Amino acid sequence: MVEMARTRRPLLPAALILAALISCPVGFAKRKKAAPPPPDVSDHVLQLGQKLYGMALDDAQPITDEIQKLVLGDLDAWSANRAPTDVETRRELERVFSKLHYPLVGDPVVLAAPWKGRTFLCAGYSLGWTDTNKVNALAIFESTGGKTHRVTATSFVPHTDLHYATLSPAASGDFRFIVYGNRLGKSQLRLTAVLFDYDGHALKKLWQVDDAYDGRLTVTPTTVTLRYLKESEYVEAQTYNRHPARHEAIYNVTPDGLTLTTDHEMPF
Repeated sequence: MVEMARTRRPLLPAALILAALISCPVGFAKRKKAAPPPPDVSDHVLQLGQKLYGMALDDAQPITDEIQKLVLGDLDAWSANRAPTDVETRRELERVFSKLHYPLVGDPVVLAAPWKGRTFLCAGYSLGWTDTNKVNALAIFESTGGKTHRVTATSFVPHTDLHYATLSPAASGDFRFIVYGNRLGKSQLRLTAVLFDYDGHALKKLWQVDDAYDGRLTVTPTTVTLRYLKESEYVEAQTYNRHPARHEAIYNVTPDGLTLTTDHEMPF
């Protein structure tokens, strides 16, 4: 009996090891899988943006409005406790639109400038899903003391891309800037431009030009120059295989806005 007991003792550790090995997979199976991270704003923008494929611009407003709400809401939260630069703000907008794929495109445009002891920040974007179906949005933020808040938001004309140019401050100290963009035409690009005045509370339009045929804008601290063609003259010139006259309108920057000083023909 003593000999039998001695021969059985080595089996006990082996049995325990075998039981542990058998129970391990069961233990691993009971572990819960980590929950996936919550969807990012870029995922929501992608999901909504994909609904725009094949949709006419006139029918797209509910979706583009929802995208605008998401984008501006993200900027509100992201910028609240910081004073971002124009580059940092543009990169945040690029991140929001980073999952879109051509022809669905979100192009950010950001302007930042010191103004009345704080930073004026205009964050905008052009959202397009064809070469002509585009909407534009821009929001005005102010930064001071390491904090940033949105003051107002508006939209620019549809179908165009988006650009900014600043002017000297108004006599009242209001911040003034031009928003402009080009849209595709049958033969030439068409330019639309708006001069905005910002008084710290709201945006006001001071000047606007719509659909300037082959329009080209040049802005200096003292002048705004618009060069353009007249469509009727362009069509006639094409008929007779000659160059049309190009027109040049020059505006002086004044305390109240822009004043036209000359509008004349110039060689093509």
